[in-house]
Order: sequence, then C-alpha cells, then structure tokens
Amino acid sequence: MIKDGTPGGLRGVVFDLDNTLFDFMTMKEKAVEEAAIAMIDAGLNLTVDEIQRRVFNVYELEGIEFQRVFDQMLTEVLGKVDPRILAAGVVAYRRVRESMLVPYPHVRSTLIALIRMGVKTAVLSDAPAIQAWLRLRYLGIDDLFDTVVTFDDTGEWKPSPKPFKTVLKKLNLKPEQCLMVGDWVERDVIGAKKLGMKTVHAMYGSEVPQEQAHQVADAVVEDVKEIIALVERWV
Repeated sequence: MIKDGTPGGLRGVVFDLDNTLFDFMTMKEKAVEEAAIAMIDAGLNLTVDEIQRRVFNVYELEGIEFQRVFDQMLTEVLGKVDPRILAAGVVAYRRVRESMLVPYPHVRSTLIALIRMGVKTAVLSDAPAIQAWLRLRYLGIDDLFDTVVTFDDTGEWKPSPKPFKTVLKKLNLKPEQCLMVGDWVERDVIGAKKLGMKTVHAMYGSEVPQEQAHQVADAVVEDVKEIIALVERWV
C-alpha cells in the first residue's frame, strides 16, 4: 500500500537487518529452545519453559545481542557456570541458528534488481559489527550492499539520528534521496522520517497493525519484492 504524493529523486535503499532481511526472532526463539533441551540433557534440572524464561529475562536486561546469556543464566541458577552444560547449550544454539539463517523470500532477487537499477543499497543495524557481518555472510547477501553500518560505527542505536546520518554520509546521499526499510516503527521508520528519508514498514517482519504503521510510514509492504515497485515510482 503506497501513499500518494511522495516526492521523487530516490537514489538509495537502506535496509534494517533483523526481521527485515531474515526472521531473527523465530531463529532466536527456536535456537534458545534447542539449547534448553541440550542443557537439560547435560544435567540442568529445569524445564524447557523455565530455561527459556530465564534466558529471555537476561536478554531483556542486557539486550538481545548479549553474548554471555547462557553463562549468566547458569550463574543465576547454579551459582557458577558448569562448562559441560554451557557447551551443550552453545553448540545446540549455534547449530539451530546457522540452519535458520536464511533470507526472507525474494530478498536476494530484490537486492539484485535494485543494483541493476543503479540504486545504492545499504544495511543499517543496531547489532555489533561482527554479529551483523556474520548474519549477512550466513544469509549469502554480504556482497550486495554498498555499505553496512552497525552499532560499532556510531555507538548509538536507532532512532538516534547519528546512525542514519552515518549511512547517508557513506552512501553520499541526501535524506530525501534515500528510502529506509524496517520492521520497527519507533526505531526504523520514525528515526528515518525525522531526517527526511522516505520510509517503508516491513509488515512481514513485524507485529504492528498495518493501520498503525501506515499512519507513520510512506508505504507498508507485505513482501520485500514490493520495494521494487516503490523504487520505480519514486526514482
């Protein structure tokens, strides 16, 4: 669904990463579940639900990118980190994570189409640099962007203007020449809109009602390939 009256001049498309290019939360939830099962098999005397609840409580406190989540959870439960249990959880988590790191449908073909149209492409992620690059590499799309900007590049999370200004500078484009695509209305859409960027809400990766998102974003898409039509209209 596209709003009328959006000005032209589009020269770049900036994508959020998690839940915009791949299903991050489903991957995270499934990986934690399998890690919980493995830790129980290794001797942790808790239920799967209890472990999941404790792990996501840590994520809520420390951030979803926190890398020592199992260590902290085990310390809270056992008073120490049992290396046997930790290893079981980490290996199970990584196996599931890697198997589920696949792009949403039409992501790769959409990126290739944009490149062929002469449109610059970028990723703007709140993840640490190594995590963002690992995900892009697993997804097999790390070579399809002109630039990738992460939390490590600015030290600030969206919707702070600094990440958006940084990616615009790297692309050598003005805000009105760029389209921001993201699943998080408050961070991706509102943050970009405040700078004057065009905005698209990735409904396929979000739980926000379409009506609410469309009140803020210039467009709402249910498939990433719809971005091609938007670009053709706004170029």
